[in-house]
Amino acid sequence: MEKENTTVIAEFVLTGLTYQEQWRIPLFLVFLAIYFITITGNLGLIVVIWNDSQLHIPMYLFLGSLAVVDTSLSSTVTPKMMVNFFSKNRISFTECVIQFFSVAVWVTTECFLLTSMAYDRYVAICNPLLYPVIMTNRLCVWLITTSFIGGIIHAFIHTGFLLRLTFCNDNIIHHFYCDIEPLFKISCSDPSINVLIVFTVAGSIQVITVMIILVSYTLVLFSILKKKSLEGMKKALSTCGAHFLCVALYYIPLIYMYVRPASAKSDDQDMTDSVFYTIIIPSLNPIIYSLRNRKVIDSLTKTLQRNV
Repeated sequence: MEKENTTVIAEFVLTGLTYQEQWRIPLFLVFLAIYFITITGNLGLIVVIWNDSQLHIPMYLFLGSLAVVDTSLSSTVTPKMMVNFFSKNRISFTECVIQFFSVAVWVTTECFLLTSMAYDRYVAICNPLLYPVIMTNRLCVWLITTSFIGGIIHAFIHTGFLLRLTFCNDNIIHHFYCDIEPLFKISCSDPSINVLIVFTVAGSIQVITVMIILVSYTLVLFSILKKKSLEGMKKALSTCGAHFLCVALYYIPLIYMYVRPASAKSDDQDMTDSVFYTIIIPSLNPIIYSLRNRKVIDSLTKTLQRNV
């Protein structure tokens, strides 16, 4: 009788970020500026790499792919979130599933891309003479393609298990986008299997990719310490510094969000972590890589001069 009286939810309401009335416009303008920087920086980086044939090498192909992922991830989340500052952000069940699927694809793909870039830096520093032989454009394209395929498969797994849940009575999602854990909290079905899948599959991806990155950079560090040339050490550190900074900024909030105990979690903390790796990081990546990369700056300067 109780099941007959429940109403299946066809629409959700995203509560968005917690804020006071007077903070609506300032926050909207801040996130609008961040989104503009994200789109401009990443698309600019893609155009520079695309137009300069000298940058059609693995390091910059990875960088261009990362820019595509950052642009897509931010565009999946930010516009919808900004609308929520001025209205109750209603989203249909289908739109919610599509948004979650998209975020899962881009977040996972970025993990795999950062891991591939760490391997690329390891080969470049530890085996510089064999680098052109090992890290060919063919291998680079294969790693990039595999990263995207891995992201899609991972998203399909969680989306498939999400569709087995039913939602009734409560349609308020305490988040600024359709993330999986807030959906578990309002589900009428038992999400235990889903939680287990998130813990095992998503957790394994994070642990494995972090371990590969740490091993790569540990070997890189030992290789740098063996160099007797101070100039060589500076060059090696400069080459890896930008990537390692992006890895640290991306993984720390991601791991903190999913690894800390459920009892210590709160909706506000989850949203803060999500803002960082879905909105802030995509705007920082092109700045970090461009400002520390002479070839990108030179290519950008030539492109601007040619167009002007």
